[in-house]
Amino acid sequence: MRALAGTAHGAAVSKPHVPSPPKLALPMNALYRDWFLATRPWSFTMTFISVSVGSALAALEGAFSWLFYLLTLLGAICMHAGCNLVNDYEDVRSGVDDPNVPTACYRPHPLMENRLTPRQVRNAAYLLYLFACLIGFYLTYERGPVVLWLGIIGVLAGIAYTAPPFSYKYKGLGEFSVFLMWGPLMVTGAYYVQRQAISLEAILISIPFGALVALVLLANNIRDINYDRSKGIRTLAILLGARGGIALYLGLIVAAYIAIAIMSVIGPLKPWSLLVLLSLPLAIKLLKQMKREVPLDADAQTAKLDTAFGMLLLISLLIGSRIWQ
Repeated sequence: MRALAGTAHGAAVSKPHVPSPPKLALPMNALYRDWFLATRPWSFTMTFISVSVGSALAALEGAFSWLFYLLTLLGAICMHAGCNLVNDYEDVRSGVDDPNVPTACYRPHPLMENRLTPRQVRNAAYLLYLFACLIGFYLTYERGPVVLWLGIIGVLAGIAYTAPPFSYKYKGLGEFSVFLMWGPLMVTGAYYVQRQAISLEAILISIPFGALVALVLLANNIRDINYDRSKGIRTLAILLGARGGIALYLGLIVAAYIAIAIMSVIGPLKPWSLLVLLSLPLAIKLLKQMKREVPLDADAQTAKLDTAFGMLLLISLLIGSRIWQ
């Protein structure tokens, strides 16, 4: 297509009439399904938990607005969906994702399967970012400039994740960015929208969950070491090696539970946050699996652990908040 576009620049070229191929008429529900799957909605639970934890921490201190909470959650989900679309667009455009990518073996990839076009996906991504920015501008006006700066960091981090010239996901920095986004920045941002203040306690509480979210990417990259190496990219798993990556994975899961237990006993969490330990059987099962053999859906299994861990943490916070009063 590019070669044809560049033919005989500045000169008139007669072209034979070629009838346009008939357009494939997809049922409307199929089109909606493709867009729904392209945004990877199953991953939004992590955004829901991060925003809700930050908001619940603010509610514990007596400040909570349902309007600001819902706007924060909607804006964060739009940014998350936009990031997912940009990620797929850049991975396919650059050739990092092809039909042999391990991820495509267990989850749909409408762009790579030609059910959506690259242009459609790119434009939808930036439309989602635009909508998130509009929400961010309103929250900045209502709550203060910190919202604006956190939003700018989120937008830039989401786009630069795979887009050139940075493409830092391919340079071993993806996990650290995911930890910051779904840990301290998102939890603190949600807290700030409610309280108009930065909380050290919110930052501390966000760290274990942010680390577990980062492990979803690490699990994906451990599984894909050989594939990613063949594409000439560097991930943290490649830099550490398979054994080093698994050791880090196991260590961070153990550290996350220890951190919650310590904070539940000495603060800033309350004792009922020990509810998080109810997810330990799931963690132990996953740890044994990862030590034995990295499963094809290692990232999806890690995400299930994140959801159980995060929802139990959120429930423990809601017990002591004023949301239910």
